[in-house]
Amino acid sequence: MRKIVINGGRPLKGEVTISGAKNSVVALIPAIILADGIVTLDGVPAISDVDSLIDIMVTMGASVKRDGDSLEIDPRQVQSMAMPYGKINSLRASYYFYGSLLGRFGKATVGLPGGCDLGPRPIDLHLKAFEAMGAQMTQEGNAMHLEAETGHMRGASIYMDTVSVGATINTMLAAVRASGRTVIENAAREPEIIDVATLLNNMGAHIRGAGTDIITIEGVEKLHGTRHQVIPDRIEAGTYISLAAAVGQGVQINNVLYEHLEGFIAKLEEMGVRMTVSEDSIYVEEQRELRAINIKTAPYPGFATDLQQPITPLLLKAKGRGMIMDTIYEKRINHVPELAKMTAKISSTSHQIIYEGPNQLHGAAVKATDLRAGAALVIAGLMAKGRTEITNIEFILRGYSNIIEKLKNLGADIELVEEA
Repeated sequence: MRKIVINGGRPLKGEVTISGAKNSVVALIPAIILADGIVTLDGVPAISDVDSLIDIMVTMGASVKRDGDSLEIDPRQVQSMAMPYGKINSLRASYYFYGSLLGRFGKATVGLPGGCDLGPRPIDLHLKAFEAMGAQMTQEGNAMHLEAETGHMRGASIYMDTVSVGATINTMLAAVRASGRTVIENAAREPEIIDVATLLNNMGAHIRGAGTDIITIEGVEKLHGTRHQVIPDRIEAGTYISLAAAVGQGVQINNVLYEHLEGFIAKLEEMGVRMTVSEDSIYVEEQRELRAINIKTAPYPGFATDLQQPITPLLLKAKGRGMIMDTIYEKRINHVPELAKMTAKISSTSHQIIYEGPNQLHGAAVKATDLRAGAALVIAGLMAKGRTEITNIEFILRGYSNIIEKLKNLGADIELVEEA
């Protein structure tokens, strides 16, 4: 068993550089299947989700070379094969193999996705889009088999009943090599969608409108190799900004795109967080008194659901009473009882979290229930008096590149401990 051990109460200072976006790269890697040449990604984060995706790509026949944060993939020998459940059941982003395999081969058999347990996250929207484009679906045990009736996907007009990042990206993947035009209405607008569309266009795709709610794709017969720089991870950036405001004595966060974080930063300013925003970095000062605020998550460009957990420990320092409402994932409240173990004045009912502060947290034995809850507990452990032990840390390592090293460089007393 592995755990993270933190001796809290130490002020942090210095600089930290944000890695490439996890939520981009988990779609970019499957997208490479669509190419007829070598694709290199730069800025790939060192996270376990990337390791899992590489294993899957190699199993399917791809040649993969990794050098630091660069990843070179030759997909020309990839075969459309059934992926066993055990290969992908810990990886939510496994569903992107549906779109890329359908786009290249006209068929796909992939195990049902896993990942963090955040309540219902159905892939109905994905399947509805694939069916509109001519795919037929059958379920085979723990896997789903999809196959185009004509052996080739065809363009279609698709309206997303709910704004969905995953379904928007998956539809793009299936559409770029389809015959004819595909129009996605009520599309998600997240930066990660623009990143995937940029890669595909650099490979020779014809995608217009990424970043708006209407995306138009003209299918092409072939895509070629290219080189692509992954965008900075806005969720990692928000996590370190929250951490710096909570326990920092002057921390600079580098490789940040402010425009990807405007909704988040607006809430920090409402709290009274003092910071200086530059072209590609944010300097967070040592904080004085902070004000309690209310937060309601929303699709981009609103306050990201992935940032409501990492900001929660910072809210516990604020004076007053506030509320967080997550409208995206109903179970994104699992960090609340763990923070309560650390003597936080916090409670939850359904989508709503109520907190009151300021709090002095105390170290405790806690458990990461999902990726962003784990990040919240790391920040809380750094804020707390005494020793905090976090178990179930595989969730944290799924999405935060070199987190132990980065925090140590800021002065944190933190260790990853292996136990028999």
